[in-house]
Amino acid sequence: MNDDQLLRYSRHILLPEIDVEGQQHIVDARVLVIGAGGLGSPAAMYLASAGVGTLVLADDDDVDLTNLQRQILHTHESVGQAKVMSGKATLARINPEVEVVPLKTRLKGQALEEQVALADVVLDCCDNFETRHAVNRACFKHRKPLVSGAAIRFDGQLYVFDLREGEGPCYHCLFPEAEDVETVRCATMGVFAPITGIIGASQAAEALKLLAGCGTSLAGRLLLLDGLNMDWRSIGLAKDPSCAVCGVNV
Repeated sequence: MNDDQLLRYSRHILLPEIDVEGQQHIVDARVLVIGAGGLGSPAAMYLASAGVGTLVLADDDDVDLTNLQRQILHTHESVGQAKVMSGKATLARINPEVEVVPLKTRLKGQALEEQVALADVVLDCCDNFETRHAVNRACFKHRKPLVSGAAIRFDGQLYVFDLREGEGPCYHCLFPEAEDVETVRCATMGVFAPITGIIGASQAAEALKLLAGCGTSLAGRLLLLDGLNMDWRSIGLAKDPSCAVCGVNV
């Protein structure tokens, strides 16, 4: 890091758990953020401000007026723009040193495989089960840590699947893939705006800890937030031996 970077990230460097070495890992990192909406907005903003060297933003949607209540990466002037381009502009204002790679697409197939393989950490900030399961399979295949979040109404969920060792559970262990699962969307159920901020910022925190190699991650635990009563619960997760993705017979 140069002198300007040492000054910019000095409050991280002052933390003995991070120090210069941990911050250098953050600066050298490449993070894939899938979804530039309610969760991806605060996650990407904190990752950029923390100095992640390369941020890949993947989202196939455009900014809509209804997004602005919670998707803080975008402004009123962004309505009609691609979310990834609006996000790139916002992140450049936060930290021009960060390279933002905008991908206006719903990553799947070979394209998803390639981006996951390049990333040091993957953040699942999307809003549909099909993508979540595809991301989980790619992260398991390439042994990449996955930080996944969800928010609806006043409720939030946060989990980390550290698939580098292949011993812990994956997303499929927690939510088995099934054709009859109905995706619950904010457009029909509503969402309390700060919930997306809390969960998205927490995703960034877990990702930064993984990159810097500090603290204990949420791997093996499910964190649940009841925002209406501001109550957090932590539930232990176990690997499913018969899991179709990471089970012993795979």
